[in-house]
Amino acid sequence: MNELAAIFSPAAGETTWESALLVLLSAFALGHLVAFTYERTFEGMSYSRSFVQSMVLSSVVAATLMLAIGDNLARGLGMMGTMALVRYRTNIRDPRDMVFMFAALAVGLAVGVRSFPAAIFGTMAFCAAAASLQWTTFGQRKRFDGMLRFWLPRAAATGDEVRAVLTAHCDSFALVALRDLAQGETLEYAYQVKLKGQHDHEQLVKALEALKGIQGLSLLIESAHTEL
Repeated sequence: MNELAAIFSPAAGETTWESALLVLLSAFALGHLVAFTYERTFEGMSYSRSFVQSMVLSSVVAATLMLAIGDNLARGLGMMGTMALVRYRTNIRDPRDMVFMFAALAVGLAVGVRSFPAAIFGTMAFCAAAASLQWTTFGQRKRFDGMLRFWLPRAAATGDEVRAVLTAHCDSFALVALRDLAQGETLEYAYQVKLKGQHDHEQLVKALEALKGIQGLSLLIESAHTEL
């Protein structure tokens, strides 16, 4: 029992092989959990495998630094001076990515000072919070489902016919652009639309294709899970 306690809480200024191994393995495992949560909850356009691996490695590096510093003030000041010479030029655009990287570093620091309860429960709480925020609709602000564009000759279908089709298949819509083409003989329409059903875009396209003279019909569906 005393040997186990010595591994988890060695004497001040003392780092044994067993305690160092336990700290580094714990940092590696908890860093993996943070990175796994990031991978499972990521939704965006620029996923980076190297960034995910960097979170795990950052936890190990932070734990190693804390093991090396211990409670020695001189070592801490020297380490700060050494780290100040390093210039990190990586641009993290998404604030969420920055929070995950900070969490990985915090895990390594907590493990490095042998605060295992804070490291374990802090990691579990962070991962649970990140998963719950991603799997719920918290923070989502979505008014329209997509952008609808088409051309119509002036002598063809009227705007009332177009609006009748949109009313039948959309909960809401808004005309965002209308311009002349072909010296005023053709009009280009651009609508933002919110569909009534998940698969109603097919019926909307078919109904618009049935209008006389319509050309260049395109419907760009905006993903509910991608925010730019």
